[in-house]
Amino acid sequence: MTQHPIPLDTDDDLDPQAASEGAAERYINRELSWLEFNARVLSEAENLNYPLLERLRFLSISGSNLDEFMMIRVAGLVGQAQRGIERLSIDGRSPSQQLAAIRDAVQDINQKQQDIWRDLRTALDEAGISIADDRRVSAVTYRTLKAYFLEEIAPVITPQALDPAHPFPFVSNEGIGVLFTLTRESDGEQVVEMILIPSGLPRFVRVPGEDAVYISIESLIARFAKHLFPGFAIEGDGAFRVLRDSDIEIEEEAEDLVRTFRSAIQRRRRGQVIQLEIEENFDPVAEEILREQLGIHGGTVVKTDGMIGIAGLADIVAEDRPDLKFANYSPRYPERVREHDGDCFSAIREKDIVIHHPYESFEVVVDFLRQAAVDPDVVAIKQTLYRAGNQSPVIAALIAAAEDGKSVTAVVELKARFDEEQNLLWASQLERAGVQVIYGFVDWKTHAKVSMVVRREEQGLRTYCHFGTGNYHPINAKIYTDLSFFTADPKFGRDAAKLFNFVTGYVEPRRLETLAISPIQLREQLYTLIDKEIENAGNGRPAAIWAKLNSLTDKGVIDRLYAASQAGVEIQLVVRGISCLRAGVEGLSQNIRVKSIIGRFLEHSRIWAFAAGYKMPSERAKVFISSADAMSRNLNRRVEVMVPIRNRTVHDQVLGQVLLANLLDSEQSWEQQPDGSYERMETGEKPFNCHRYFMTNPSLSGRGGSLEAGGVPKLALRRGGA
Repeated sequence: MTQHPIPLDTDDDLDPQAASEGAAERYINRELSWLEFNARVLSEAENLNYPLLERLRFLSISGSNLDEFMMIRVAGLVGQAQRGIERLSIDGRSPSQQLAAIRDAVQDINQKQQDIWRDLRTALDEAGISIADDRRVSAVTYRTLKAYFLEEIAPVITPQALDPAHPFPFVSNEGIGVLFTLTRESDGEQVVEMILIPSGLPRFVRVPGEDAVYISIESLIARFAKHLFPGFAIEGDGAFRVLRDSDIEIEEEAEDLVRTFRSAIQRRRRGQVIQLEIEENFDPVAEEILREQLGIHGGTVVKTDGMIGIAGLADIVAEDRPDLKFANYSPRYPERVREHDGDCFSAIREKDIVIHHPYESFEVVVDFLRQAAVDPDVVAIKQTLYRAGNQSPVIAALIAAAEDGKSVTAVVELKARFDEEQNLLWASQLERAGVQVIYGFVDWKTHAKVSMVVRREEQGLRTYCHFGTGNYHPINAKIYTDLSFFTADPKFGRDAAKLFNFVTGYVEPRRLETLAISPIQLREQLYTLIDKEIENAGNGRPAAIWAKLNSLTDKGVIDRLYAASQAGVEIQLVVRGISCLRAGVEGLSQNIRVKSIIGRFLEHSRIWAFAAGYKMPSERAKVFISSADAMSRNLNRRVEVMVPIRNRTVHDQVLGQVLLANLLDSEQSWEQQPDGSYERMETGEKPFNCHRYFMTNPSLSGRGGSLEAGGVPKLALRRGGA
């Protein structure tokens, strides 16, 4: 599993109206809910059921998550507070009040990270992986480190005196440096020197040899600093790290979007300092220099008694110790496609297919596009691209199709946070190959995940569509749980064409036959579906809502769910990250249960299911997959799709397998309490792990017969069992 921070929901999700009275009793603060989520991620680093390096991975991920939270969410609140913007959060707090609460929670997380790191460091040492930062090493190791420092490090670092004759250097976002307090031996004068660590250097250096010995780059520099400062006595040293405001603001009237984004990316690197992280015993004089020169006004200074930059531990996770990691998992290739000798179009033409990543290979999505690229009967390909990764076979397939003379259109979203540079690069390569590249709307992100292939066949042109809940990113597809839905149904094809016309030509789609598209009518359709459940409950019919989301922050959706709960609708929600809804509050949400699953894979798919008057799970329930979370930004300011699942087989797979397994999971689940905190669920007499279930059972898109595990076991709605 490759190290990745869990994606942070970043855009502001407040409704324009001020928070109502009693808001704190109805809603949970978004930022504090996110911090509660990251605390759950961090708790997995203490999970003794996980291999040691996987626990270290969770610690590292919690650090990456917290860094991004500070650079985006906290930076936004600091900016509001500095400009005197008193816009209230969903629970009625001002920016200053939120910042105060956030700092207390962040302090607790920072301390817990250091406590866990100390425990893991001891366990790593016992397992044969040593961190030599502040420890004595053998003579052989010392000589090896010294040679590495003199040959590989010293030539690329530059000591700089901090005095009136030398301007204070720029410290980049996430930059790490070391300050040294020196005394010149010739005259006893004190000097402060800074060494900024180039981003190209490894965060941890592994000593060559069989023994796994690591040392952080800042500790390595401090250990051999005497070779940098001949004629000086080193009185002290201390490492620091800087986080800056990394949000990008784009003016709506920007004439050249590409040029505007290139400029904005440069500004991001020089954003306001939001957090200065220093070692606990940092020299007070040196600390004051940093505070003054970095201009820390609304920012936070974090003093740590352990390691700065917890996210950097990902380097150690890469150690080649399979005995300390999850057993390697190879996703299955969909059996349905194999039955058609690998011909994706033949398999899809037979009937709709759903693919469940990462248990089933993302390679089938790539093969769908690769086959389209070389198929002489394919006349056109249209594709949305939000995140595609650094090495993208999807991009390669689109380029090959264009070079083969096919009409290829790619909607490249430049506003995909922290992927802007990569997407600019892909856009340039696609355009050179002859792909028609569209950047979509200036003020809306195109977040829908859609591929559309038009093929000439005997009966005329046929459109094949792929709708996904996740990005076209081959690395993420190995660790994110997502759904890919393939169909050749003409109704979906016509709606997909209207969606692309909307993004490329601003032609608002009318008379849609299948899809719900935001920001046009997706919200309204959700409301209608919820209201129908309320009506059914009032008429004494079975009424239930099941949903799986990454975040639930939209006030309108939450209020609709509260109304449904009060009407007697049974609501079960699997919300991985932020939930501003208070579950289980008598008279408000007593019929709502919210749980979060944190485990080996990152839960990412979005699914809605509505009972429609029948006991769940039912073949008559209305089931949808979506690219959108229940957030204001997804429903109001993004181009998203919600896709109805009407094929009987696929419907049963999504509802009766994927969604139901998530509801039944007990081993990896946390249940939300009315105060917004989360508690691990009791596993009960029959523990159930949905990740293990899908790893060890046949693919959903299989032929339905016996495979290596003897068929897909039937799940039953019994809490804690299968």
